[in-house]
Amino acid sequence: MILSTKNKVGLVIAGLLGLADIPAVLMPTPDGEVGPPFGILVLGSICGVITVIAVVVGWTKANRGAIRVAAGARIVSMLTALPAFFVDVPAGIKILVTVAVVLTVISVVLMLSPARQTAPVTD
Repeated sequence: MILSTKNKVGLVIAGLLGLADIPAVLMPTPDGEVGPPFGILVLGSICGVITVIAVVVGWTKANRGAIRVAAGARIVSMLTALPAFFVDVPAGIKILVTVAVVLTVISVVLMLSPARQTAPVTD
C-alpha cells in the first residue's frame, strides 16, 4: 500500500493536533476557574501521545491499522473537547475548540480515505 497525498496531509494534521494535546496535563485548570477536569487533561495528553506514535508508524510503514488508531485517538480527544460548547467559557476558548473539532474531522476523513494500491509487477 502506498499512502496518497490525502493520507499524508491527514496524518500531518493529526500529528500536529496530537503534539498540541501532549502538554495539556502540565496546564491544569487553576482553582476557582472554569476549565476541564484534570482527568480530561490526562486523557487528552494520552490521546496526543497515542496519536503521535500512530502517525509515525502509519507514515513510515504505510500501516492502515496505525492510521486507524491515530484516527480513533483524535476522535476521543475531540469528544472530550465538546463540552466546551455547553458550559460558560470565554468565546476565545469556544473558537479554539471549534477549530480543533473541524481540523480533527478533516484529518480523520483524509487519513481514512482510500490509499493508492501498489501496481502489480508485470514481466
